[in-house]
Amino acid sequence: MKRLPVVICMCLVFGALAFFPGIGMAAEEEINCVKCHRRVTPGHVTDWETSTHAEMGIDCSVCHGSEHQSAKNKHLAVMPDESVCGDCHYDQFEQFQAGKHNHGWKSLNAMPVTHLEPDALMEGGRGCGGCHNMGIKTEKEKEAIRATGNRYQNNSCDECHTRHTFAKSEAQDPRACQQCHMGYDHPQWEMWSSAKHGTRWFAKDQGRLPENATAPTCQECHLPEGTHTNRTAWGFFGVRLPMPDDKQWASDRATILKALGVLNPKTGEPTKRLEVIKELDMARLTEKDWQDERTKMIKTCAKCHSKSYGKTQLEAGDEMMQKADRLMAKAINIVAALYEDGILKKPAEYEFAYPDIMYFMRTNGKSMDNLSHIDQVLFQMFMKHRMRTYQGCFHVNPDYAYWYGWAMMTKDLGEIEELAHLLREAHKEKKE
Repeated sequence: MKRLPVVICMCLVFGALAFFPGIGMAAEEEINCVKCHRRVTPGHVTDWETSTHAEMGIDCSVCHGSEHQSAKNKHLAVMPDESVCGDCHYDQFEQFQAGKHNHGWKSLNAMPVTHLEPDALMEGGRGCGGCHNMGIKTEKEKEAIRATGNRYQNNSCDECHTRHTFAKSEAQDPRACQQCHMGYDHPQWEMWSSAKHGTRWFAKDQGRLPENATAPTCQECHLPEGTHTNRTAWGFFGVRLPMPDDKQWASDRATILKALGVLNPKTGEPTKRLEVIKELDMARLTEKDWQDERTKMIKTCAKCHSKSYGKTQLEAGDEMMQKADRLMAKAINIVAALYEDGILKKPAEYEFAYPDIMYFMRTNGKSMDNLSHIDQVLFQMFMKHRMRTYQGCFHVNPDYAYWYGWAMMTKDLGEIEELAHLLREAHKEKKE
C-alpha cells in the first residue's frame, strides 16, 4: 500500500488535533520533554527547535513515543529506526533500501575479522561500527547491539541528517560524506577535496566563483537528483563478473577473488562467500548490471563534460585497474606459494592454506601472536594502495593515483619479494 505524501500526513495530524481534543495532550507532553531535556541534553533541544520538524509541529513523541515521561522510565523512550522516518519520507526510505548504504551493517558482520575485534570498535561505534552502523537491522540484531550496552546505533538516516536537526542542507554538504569516506582504505574525501572538483567547490563555497559555476559534490555524482540509492559500477572491492576477455586480466582477477575467499584456491569453484557478496550487492555480477551503473555515471559526467570525455576518463580508470590487478596477483601468488610449501602455516580460522585478505591485519586468525608480516604487507597493498590507484583515477586525483597508489603498490611488491626470499632462506636453514 502506497504511503501518503508528507504534506497530506501533516494535514491529517493537524486536522486530528483540531477535531479530537484528547490528542492535544501531545502539546503538554512536548512541553515536559523540552523542560527536562533542556537540562539533560540541551544540544538536542536546540537542534530540534531549529529544525523543520519543529516548524511543522512534529514533536518528540512522534519519533520517541509518549511512554517515557521521567528519568525513572527513560528506558521506555523509543529509539526510532529507519521505518519511523519512512512513515513520512517513504520515497527516500525505499531508495535507501535499494542502495549500498543499506548494506553497511550486514557487510561489516559478514567480515570474519569483525568478530575478532573489540566490541567497543564495532558495536560501540568507535571503529568500523562508527560508519558501518548504516543499514536496516532485524529485531534480533538490534537486541544484540542493546545487549552490549549500545542503544543509539539504531537508525541510518541520522548518519547524514544528524540528530535532531535532520537537515537536508547538512546531508547535501560534501563534508557530510567526509566522516566515513576518508582514511586508510577509502580516502574518497581526500581525493575529491584535493582534486579539481573539490577545489572548485571550496572556491564557490567561499564566494570566489559565481553561484551558477559548476562544482560537483559527492552527492551530485553518487546521489544524483537527491536519490538515496547509491551504487557504483566497480563496487568497493574493484572486482566483478563476468571475467574479462583478456586472458591475463581474467587470471589476475581470479587470483584476487581467491584471496578474497570468493573462489576456492584449489578448484576455482565459488565458495559460500560468493553468496554473501550476492546478498549484500558488493559487486556487479552481470555485464548488464555493470553497464547500467557505468551509463548512469557517464550521464552524470555529461552534465558538465561531453559524453565522450566522461567515457574516455572512466575507461582510463578501468585500464589502471587492470594494471593494478597484475601487480596484485603477482604478490598474492608469491604469498600463496609460501603457504603451499608449508613455510607459512594456515591459521585455524582460515578456510584454506592461502592468504585471506578478509582477515585484514589479523594475519594469524584469532591469535595476536606470531602475526605474518608478509600477509600484512599484502593486505596493505590490496586495501590501501590498490584502492588508491583506481579510486584516485576515478576521482581524477593524480597524486593519489600515482604516489599514494601505483608507486606504493610497486614498493609493496618489492617488499613482498624480499620477505619471501628471506622466509625461504630461513626455512631452508631450519631444515638443514
